Amino acid sequence: MNTENTNLSVTENRNYKDTLFRMIFKEPRELLSLYNALNNTTYTNPDDLKIVTLENAIYMNVKNDVACVLDCHLNLYEHQSTVNPNMPLRDLLYVAREYEILFADDTLYSTKLRKIPAPNFIVFYNGSDTQPEYLELKLSDAYETPVKNPSLELKVIQLNINAGYNKELMNRCKTLQEYSLYVDKVRKYAKKKPLKEAVEQAVTECIKDGILSQFLTRYRAEAISMSIFEYDEEKELALIRRDERSLGIEKGIEAFLSLCEDLKLSQEETLSKLMEKFSLSEQEALHYLHKQNPA
Repeated sequence: MNTENTNLSVTENRNYKDTLFRMIFKEPRELLSLYNALNNTTYTNPDDLKIVTLENAIYMNVKNDVACVLDCHLNLYEHQSTVNPNMPLRDLLYVAREYEILFADDTLYSTKLRKIPAPNFIVFYNGSDTQPEYLELKLSDAYETPVKNPSLELKVIQLNINAGYNKELMNRCKTLQEYSLYVDKVRKYAKKKPLKEAVEQAVTECIKDGILSQFLTRYRAEAISMSIFEYDEEKELALIRRDERSLGIEKGIEAFLSLCEDLKLSQEETLSKLMEKFSLSEQEALHYLHKQNPA
């Protein structure tokens, strides 16, 4: 990977928490390579890119990763290690801010139509939850009332960049492929040893094997620090979401048991329906039943 002309530093304003993905692909040459891989183009001059990432932008506790304008298109790229169905809404907030900045000096009350770069929204997913190679997320999916032809729609493409997925894309962008391999090594070693040791081993092996070697050699300490933070953050979010699902199931069971009471179902009928509806064993169903109606 070419990092000769990079000018990256994690001593920048730390109000914005960098990620390894963002640190790699905010370098123009790497960002151009990623753009070409996604769009089957062959641009060679990084100066053709206008990078418009919302630096230090934290809005509603979310962050903008990488954004650029090229060939009359505004490209917003986000990296996610956890599943997030709210990306269309997040991108709506981002793109509104991007257009506001791009046209800050123009009046929108003119009789002349102001042309704008067409937006593209991509999420690069490499979390541990199972996800398809390609997934389209729509803003309209979040509408409280389904709308057949929504007046406002925004589509986000989620691409799974875990090792073994989207091989054609990976072959077109060597750095993306190497990033995927690096993350895979960290996860594999973290299952067997302390996280810091796992990350250090992954970094050492990748440098030896020519995987992100120039980048990891130059920014070894920063890469290790970021990887430890990101892995811990991913695990913590997974635990929180597991608890959320558990709490959600418990509330659903409580409401269901109340309904069974209102319908005056027998304990046997309630137990049977509880097992069927929530895929519970008899012992689990009895636990909830006795919790709701202690003897």
